[in-house]
Amino acid sequence: MVGYDPKADARSNSKLEVAVAGSLSGFVTRALISPLDVIKIRFQFLSFEQLTELVHRASVYDARGFSVHFICGGLSACAATLTVHPVDVLRTRFAAQGEPKVYKTLRDAVVTMYKTEGPLVFYKGLTPTLIAIFPYAGLQFSCYRSLKQAYEWVMPANRKQTGNLKSLLCGCGAGVISKTVTYPLDLFKKRLQVGGFEKARATFGQVRRYNGLLDCTKQVLQEEGTQGFFKGLSPSLLKAALSTGFMFFWYEFFCNLFHCIRREDS
Repeated sequence: MVGYDPKADARSNSKLEVAVAGSLSGFVTRALISPLDVIKIRFQFLSFEQLTELVHRASVYDARGFSVHFICGGLSACAATLTVHPVDVLRTRFAAQGEPKVYKTLRDAVVTMYKTEGPLVFYKGLTPTLIAIFPYAGLQFSCYRSLKQAYEWVMPANRKQTGNLKSLLCGCGAGVISKTVTYPLDLFKKRLQVGGFEKARATFGQVRRYNGLLDCTKQVLQEEGTQGFFKGLSPSLLKAALSTGFMFFWYEFFCNLFHCIRREDS
């Protein structure tokens, strides 16, 4: 159901239904996990469906293949990330500030950051974000489909659970795999996003300064070792498992619901 499937035209959803399903899955998932990412998920599901359909119509590649899902998933995530990155920077800044608060309100943060650091401040950490989000989202979509295929192969027909549970379990697995592989770049992104914000973080102890992605990578390796690349991985894996699992669960649920409603109407 996730991605364009040329063999499922008889029950495929319209673009409007795909957009609504993506919106609802993003809303429900992020209401539980992280509300600020609703827009990104809505845009990403819709663009992923369109890209996989485009691949099917414009080439001889199987739109359901692992590599196609990986590339289309990565591209859709990059496009969605560009639209919401400023919000991600603001979220990181709010979470990173100590006491007393530097930013009192969202408007105060936007105005202060713009005046003191310029407009490019809202795209700090964009390079590692895009480098990380492409394989992260690509692995989410491709691993999700592969895990579903493995699930159907491993589980005997008379022991299969409901399709919704399968979506949840396979989504959780895809989230864990993709987050583990790309976590170091996520760590670099967050550290670069708080650059120029050192005074507000002085109460947390040692504050490091980085001159770009390569310098950040070098300093982390020299001062913290390879384990420094995975600091905070455990809670991130829990969030990724729940977030990705529920994202695919609700998306498949709403798509199936729309299909049932359309079938009853006809």
